[in-house]
Amino acid sequence: METETLALAQEIDFSMWSLFERATLTVKLVMVMLVVASFWAWAVIIQKLIDYRRARREANRFDKAFWSGEPLDELYTKIGDTPRGPSERVFVSGMVEWQRSHKEDGGLIAGAQSRIDRSMDVAIAKEAEGLQKGLPDEFATILSRQLDRT
Repeated sequence: METETLALAQEIDFSMWSLFERATLTVKLVMVMLVVASFWAWAVIIQKLIDYRRARREANRFDKAFWSGEPLDELYTKIGDTPRGPSERVFVSGMVEWQRSHKEDGGLIAGAQSRIDRSMDVAIAKEAEGLQKGLPDEFATILSRQLDRT
């Protein structure tokens, strides 16, 4: 009896394709959906990895320029109206608000510091939202914590 069972089992093809062919329509649909979901998940993972590395590279480049000892006005002039990355966009938002906060006599208006802080906080939130786009809320929270540490 056991010999017959073993002989029959050896005759059946258990390859992935063979199992798929013998499956019912419902099972085939579930398998196809799982394969598609897997490709989609890997695409999101790879895209986020590329985005995160690009943001880190840009942040490192900006940090070198920022801490080089060059006056911030000159750095702002170099960056111009087209900041190339998240760090530069946050910096430009602060500099724009700083320039708006000057009186005609050269002094700062009252509350300038809080206006600059608020402007930069909004820019930071926009950049974080861009990095978290396409992620579920749980992953976005984890990414946000990771970004806060760096």
